[in-house]
Amino acid sequence: MITCRSPLRISFFGGGTDFPEWFKKNDGLVIGGTINKYSYVHARYLPNIFQYNFRLRYFKTEYVKKLSEIKHKPYREILKYYNFGERQIELIHTADLPALSGLGSSSSSTVSAINAVNALKGLFINKKNLANTAIKIEKKILKENVGCQDQIFCSFGGFSCIRFKSDFDYSVENLINEQKKLKILNDSSILLWTGTQRHGNKIEKEKIKKIKNNDNFNNLKKIQEISERGYSEFSKNSWDLKKIGSLMNEYWFHKKKLAKGITNKAIEEIYEITKQNGAHGMKLLGSGGGGFVYILCSPNKKQRIIKKLSKYKNVNFQFENSGSCIIYNKYLD
Repeated sequence: MITCRSPLRISFFGGGTDFPEWFKKNDGLVIGGTINKYSYVHARYLPNIFQYNFRLRYFKTEYVKKLSEIKHKPYREILKYYNFGERQIELIHTADLPALSGLGSSSSSTVSAINAVNALKGLFINKKNLANTAIKIEKKILKENVGCQDQIFCSFGGFSCIRFKSDFDYSVENLINEQKKLKILNDSSILLWTGTQRHGNKIEKEKIKKIKNNDNFNNLKKIQEISERGYSEFSKNSWDLKKIGSLMNEYWFHKKKLAKGITNKAIEEIYEITKQNGAHGMKLLGSGGGGFVYILCSPNKKQRIIKKLSKYKNVNFQFENSGSCIIYNKYLD
């Protein structure tokens, strides 16, 4: 049995500039951090006594003989990619928080599965190859309408700036190197569950189409400029959370223009309540339409804001640095 754990992530700035359709011509920049909420994949070989060769458990259960019959597309392609066609194998997925919620859970699951099956074969995969393989599976093989930040955040972990280059390469720079800053950020953060799961594919597809048609150029250029200013603020020895929050609000204003359905009445209501009660900034996480909202505020206003938004669930969390890792390997016992 192998158990792999990969973190979920909170994105602060730059969403939209991580689409290859954008950064191949304009470069890209995203800032965000992984949190101590995870997706887990358990992988093991099965004894050859069953009538099936593959047993998968996620929100559904699959028992199939042929690899091609697996309905979970990422797991099917991962097993195919690593030539697991002739071994009986089980993959089980569990997670700390709901899927389809804007925290990069799909990529976290993909990253965990890739890491787990490598360990099952007795192989070690480094963080960059792990992220690259996840991007290849999701974008090149499955042709999913996704960007490239989630796979990298979930693989590397930490609070980072990812810069995408036109040659499809990228760099990852850790922005928090001391516990004091990590504590400040944790104490100033609220993660709010709107109660709505959403399929972001339609929204992401529209964003990509608009990039190709050059319809989102001005908005994405503005987002890139805001992200650079966010990078400058996070790079300072002493943070000004009010400035960072103001930049988040500016970013949210432009993000809403990238496609239809990103925001709605409930999300705008949350924004107004946070603003009225002294929050520095707020943004909806992920592609849009629902999921989780992140709020940046002064620690002494945190409980007041949570109380004002008490009809929504508040999730206690902390930012983490571990990234994807094997937390149990029976074969090393």
